[in-house]
Amino acid sequence: MIEVEGGVRDLLYVDMADLHAVADHCKAMQKQGFTGSKDMPKLAEFPAPIVEQYINDNGITFAEWMRNPEHVRKMLRDPALAYFRINTMDVGK
Repeated sequence: MIEVEGGVRDLLYVDMADLHAVADHCKAMQKQGFTGSKDMPKLAEFPAPIVEQYINDNGITFAEWMRNPEHVRKMLRDPALAYFRINTMDVGK
């Protein structure tokens, strides 16, 4: 965070090429069937900037995001984040 012209600005920088690379990796894992096991499915790979944006948008801490599985379920159900899904199994409501 920096102060700019009397206001505060978040300097979260996201390299779109990095996000595309993760999305491509997730798609490849899904196509190859690397979706984990029945007991331990590999559901998604959310890049740190995506998690950080979710935390900021929802006014929670990283500790809250880690502690409450509903936050991850919400991200897994978000169609805008589908590019980062590996296993498309239903995550419940």
